[in-house]
Amino acid sequence: MDINADLGEGAGNDEALMASGITSVNVACGGHAGDDNTMRSACQAVRRQGLAFGAHPGYEDRVNFGRRPLEISPEALRISVEAQLLRLQGHALAAGLEIGHVKPHGALYLQANETPALAEAFWAAMQAVIPGSILYGPPQGALRATAGARGGCFVAEGFIDRGYQPDGRLVPRGSSGDLITNEAEAVEQALLLARGGRVATLCVHGDGAESCRLLKAVRRALVAEGIRLSPPSRFCLDRAGELSVSEGAPDRPQR
Repeated sequence: MDINADLGEGAGNDEALMASGITSVNVACGGHAGDDNTMRSACQAVRRQGLAFGAHPGYEDRVNFGRRPLEISPEALRISVEAQLLRLQGHALAAGLEIGHVKPHGALYLQANETPALAEAFWAAMQAVIPGSILYGPPQGALRATAGARGGCFVAEGFIDRGYQPDGRLVPRGSSGDLITNEAEAVEQALLLARGGRVATLCVHGDGAESCRLLKAVRRALVAEGIRLSPPSRFCLDRAGELSVSEGAPDRPQR
């Protein structure tokens, strides 16, 4: 199981997150958040920590932190994502890093997963800049289907700090139960997701006030459960078939 966190978003806790037990990072590329300074700093920190390195492009809507749905054409999305990936790639190469995976952010994550044309555009941007890179996304939907149709590597993701609806979709932000801030609830959800076999990476949002505390508690619980923690590239190399076939929504904690 991989544990990932979003970095370079201006929350000021990147170093603390990396010290909390994550195995991979997703760095904001200047769309919803981040600039050359934050990207450069994140790349240098990841190099020191030896974590798996990924990109976190989002809608170019900084006012709403990329969490507001937008009307955007597939071509415009492709151009935007390519530009964000190229920008981060320049800093990565300067730090001696390679981008191994890509994870869309916020509203883009949700809209691309529900809209095949946007998922195709996102995948095209990834492959144009970082051929062979891994795509992170929900356990089912257009992102996974696109990666599978193109013979790519897809890693299904679950969230330890976000509430799920009965159908496996995330509770919309701003609704009751959208965020998990209680350690016991986060641990319960993480263990259910890990045991369910439908996800291979667990995420905590880097801008969450409780992210470091939740991460530490979840990591302790996973290790105590005998779950081996490892970066996602190893899953893709060793278990690509297994990761590609499981279907259905993630298990949802019963409360």
